Amino acid sequence: MNRVELTGILIERKVLRFTPATVPVTECVIGHQSEQVEAGNPRRVECEIQAIALGETARWLQAATPGVKVHLTGFLACKSRHSKQLRLHVTMIEFVEGNQNG
Repeated sequence: MNRVELTGILIERKVLRFTPATVPVTECVIGHQSEQVEAGNPRRVECEIQAIALGETARWLQAATPGVKVHLTGFLACKSRHSKQLRLHVTMIEFVEGNQNG
């Protein structure tokens, strides 16, 4: 199983581009903050995650303004064949209501 759900703030979004097969692609950075319980103890989690979206999901992400709160669903994969760095591949995006920028 390789499934990730993450809520965070859209920090940075690159310009929409297209693959050679004309599939839309958008890359972004998501900032996440939460408190999790690990071994019975609270733990503050703060991180930035690189993400990429293709197809219609890329178009939705491209329309988002940095600062908006989003809930992303997707999977983890290496950034490239020659890299072991992980990146979130977004398959679904939901815009979270009730934040200052949304």
